[in-house]
Amino acid sequence: MSNSPTGFQKIAAILQKAGLDGFLLALLSMIGLAYLFPYPGTKDSPFHMDEIANYGVSLIFFFYGLRLSPEKLKAGLSNWRLHTLIHFTTFILFPCLILCLQGLFKAQHGEVLWLAVFYLATLPSTVSSSVVMVSIAGGNMPAAIFNASISSLLGVFITPLWMSSFLNANSGDYHLGDVIAKLALQVLLPVVLGVLLHSRWGEFAEKNKQKLRMMDQTIILMIVYTSFCESFSEGIFRSYTLIDIFLLGVGMLALFFLVFSVVHLISKLLKFSQEDRITALFCGSKKSLVHGTVMSKVLFPDVAMAGIMLLPLMLYHALQLLVASITAQSIARSEQEKKKNTV
Repeated sequence: MSNSPTGFQKIAAILQKAGLDGFLLALLSMIGLAYLFPYPGTKDSPFHMDEIANYGVSLIFFFYGLRLSPEKLKAGLSNWRLHTLIHFTTFILFPCLILCLQGLFKAQHGEVLWLAVFYLATLPSTVSSSVVMVSIAGGNMPAAIFNASISSLLGVFITPLWMSSFLNANSGDYHLGDVIAKLALQVLLPVVLGVLLHSRWGEFAEKNKQKLRMMDQTIILMIVYTSFCESFSEGIFRSYTLIDIFLLGVGMLALFFLVFSVVHLISKLLKFSQEDRITALFCGSKKSLVHGTVMSKVLFPDVAMAGIMLLPLMLYHALQLLVASITAQSIARSEQEKKKNTV
């Protein structure tokens, strides 16, 4: 019998390296738990899980800042064409593509679903999984670390800015300055404090990054649970069928492939090296679940709406990990074959 790992085992190993082994299943479990037992996560519950999650958010980004090495960031500063393409894709191409599709969401409750997809499109790129995929495929690692980190910080300002006009149209309670100030206090300030303390506690954070990642994921699961508790409690999902959810998933997969293809084409036109092209592909096509869950708490004061706002993001998150891991593995094998043939 052969002891060589199967394709599924290889993909599982890649996901495990990204710190996301079993996390997708846990996310689905939180939705199921919220459906069966919504009361503990609602605002009427005595457990105050929502307030606990608020403090947890700041902890996530403080430890993220601790792990940010200023030296690694400086190493990626010079490649401005690559940086421009990645952030153009993340913050301009994605939203503009979804803006063009707004006319397709005219059915009952379609506008809310479109807003949720648009919210996904305005989010920054992921950090850990982008860097992991770039590493597996043999891309430019310093540039990947730089762009994933900068994307996270830019998102604090750019995501609310994109959302402001649409949320203003639907809610008179939305004030851009207040939203950015709250995100800066909850996200940006902890990151800055973490970076400032990197020289003192950075080594500790790096040694315990697996434990810290578990803490991150626990807080995200809590946010997802409380968001869906309110949504189920108030019947937000009653107007959506399983077919609607399936079609939304197909749409998210199509969006990933479309952006991936556009970035690949632009990278070729700009004559990027193979390493830079890989970095642009994986950093530019990703969207951050961490930032999406955190910002939803600030951008959508109506907690019941947060569940539907997170649905496209969760579907995209699962699909991007699956497709990106397969693609990264394929690129790595292709490069290995090229090296063998040139020897």
